[in-house]
Amino acid sequence: MKEGTKFFPNRQIGVGAVSISALQKQYVNQALDSGRLSAGPFTAAFEKQIAQLHGAAAGVMMNSGTGALQVALQALKEKYAWNDGDEVIVPALTFLATSNIVLYNNMRPVFVDIDPATYNINPRLIESAITPRTRAIIVAHLFGLACDMAPIVEIAERHKLRIIEDACEGMFTEYHGQPVGEFGDVGCFSTYAAHILVTGVGGIAVTSDPDLELLMRSIMNHGRDPVYLRIDDDQARDPKVLSEIVSRRFSFVRLGQSFRATELEAALGMGQLGEKEAILAKRAAHAAYLTERLKEQDGYRTPFVPAGYRHVFMMYPLLVDASKLSAAEVTQYLEARLIETRPTLPLLSQPVYRRLFGDIEDRYPEAKNVAHNGFYVGCHPSLSSEELEYMADELCEAARLLGRAG
Repeated sequence: MKEGTKFFPNRQIGVGAVSISALQKQYVNQALDSGRLSAGPFTAAFEKQIAQLHGAAAGVMMNSGTGALQVALQALKEKYAWNDGDEVIVPALTFLATSNIVLYNNMRPVFVDIDPATYNINPRLIESAITPRTRAIIVAHLFGLACDMAPIVEIAERHKLRIIEDACEGMFTEYHGQPVGEFGDVGCFSTYAAHILVTGVGGIAVTSDPDLELLMRSIMNHGRDPVYLRIDDDQARDPKVLSEIVSRRFSFVRLGQSFRATELEAALGMGQLGEKEAILAKRAAHAAYLTERLKEQDGYRTPFVPAGYRHVFMMYPLLVDASKLSAAEVTQYLEARLIETRPTLPLLSQPVYRRLFGDIEDRYPEAKNVAHNGFYVGCHPSLSSEELEYMADELCEAARLLGRAG
């Protein structure tokens, strides 16, 4: 770009990007050369490291973060003998998979409004949503910021409820020095495109409960007898053990899914793990730049990070003051200038949810406000300094051109 020439992107600035390193290519080729495409050494190593980094004893890699959530709830439902129609508390603002998995397990989602400062589930409102049929709380660490877990854990313990952490957007985020994933019975992460670690598709559930680990491994593999869950499991040398495995390895003991991932996704993940601090540092720097540029800009509310929290900024969410700006007009303005946007995770206004639950948005005013007046832009490490500056300039210009008197 010549000096004095205004930068304009030659392609869309996405909310996420994929960058494959030389190490990732090396590991993928290593997996291909091994002839082992089903779960193998890379999968085992990736599961172990993600679990350790999130304070858990074991990890179970699957096809997606959604798959991990669905299997986690099914495992809990079986272990604790919950019934169809039992209730699970979920936030009223989240990606719809958080709630969909409750429905797929024949349970009932009970929505709770959000904290207007963090956009996460409001702990002060959870207790009023608990009934005799409540069995679990699913918290979602939205946009890369942890929920306020201390009061949530206290409520769960007092009411004998289980906790699933939907950390699909919050891999490596921390709450007062503790990683998410270790507060609940199961923590679930996504490695889909645009997430913190990217393997194309993929997800992982972490737990310190060996019963849940075994149940999840069985459920994700068609409900197979846990005696044979991976192709290494029939390598026993003891004839009696081998005979038992052979007689049971095509036995299916529960209803399950085919939610397995491959060695290729795990190889990509392992190749990225060594870069995680650099990835997080870039995301934090990009977020800090955008916040600095927008802090005096009338009409926008930039992300709030409570003291003691580590925000990993899977995306950069903005909330507009509806008396001064229209989120729809701003996002149309940005999209026309090749800046990709997404709404801030509307749930209850989705057509399928309106059909299932009716028009209930007004019961959750904080979630409704963020869903209708918020959007996010990219904050990923692949953003160049020119792209970042361009985004900030256009956000400011949108507010200037589209703003209205309060």
